Amino acid sequence: MATASSKPTTEQSELSALKGRIPLIGLTGGIGSGKTTVSDLLAKLGAGIVDTDLIAHQITAPHGAAISAIEKHFGSDFIAADGSLDREKMRTLVFKDPEARKSLEAITHPLIRSETIRQTSNLERDGVQYMVFVVPLLLESGSWMTLIDLLVVVDCPEETQIQRVMQRSNLPREDVERILMVQASRAERLKHADVVIENQGSLKDLEVEVQNLHQKILQI
Repeated sequence: MATASSKPTTEQSELSALKGRIPLIGLTGGIGSGKTTVSDLLAKLGAGIVDTDLIAHQITAPHGAAISAIEKHFGSDFIAADGSLDREKMRTLVFKDPEARKSLEAITHPLIRSETIRQTSNLERDGVQYMVFVVPLLLESGSWMTLIDLLVVVDCPEETQIQRVMQRSNLPREDVERILMVQASRAERLKHADVVIENQGSLKDLEVEVQNLHQKILQI
């Protein structure tokens, strides 16, 4: 999401204005940890969910808000036949070229921030009990840590993450391991967590943990 900055963006200021009016929860975890499953369960309990990873996929889908700028900067080779971002080609590039990663983020991050604040405003008007921001790289971006009231980490062993992503996304193990390398380590996430959701058991086990989390949030 947003990179750390000493000067808050307009979007960050608008989100900060929500503090005290409604609990703001940060939900993170490594790839394949089960963030989406947890956020779906929280939504059923009345939470407003803003998933920045989902937004990133929407703006790079066919005719997405980021496609024109990506094509202009990186060239048409990085646009798939259906008009979406060629994720495999872009993933290969940004793994080996940090400057390319920065350029991609310079295009996508402002769009993600704007859509985040739009969705948040709509959900607050709808009267949700609390907001949950699902941010894969929450710890890596300093701005989010100053906004949230509670940091929830969805956790499972790294090997479980790898196997889930290989099966879900049909990615080779090497690619999944590269993704893990650019994310905060499991130890780092757990060190900063206010609440840890263990996701290595059954769905029923997870539902119990999420219900307990829901009750904790309502007490904020």
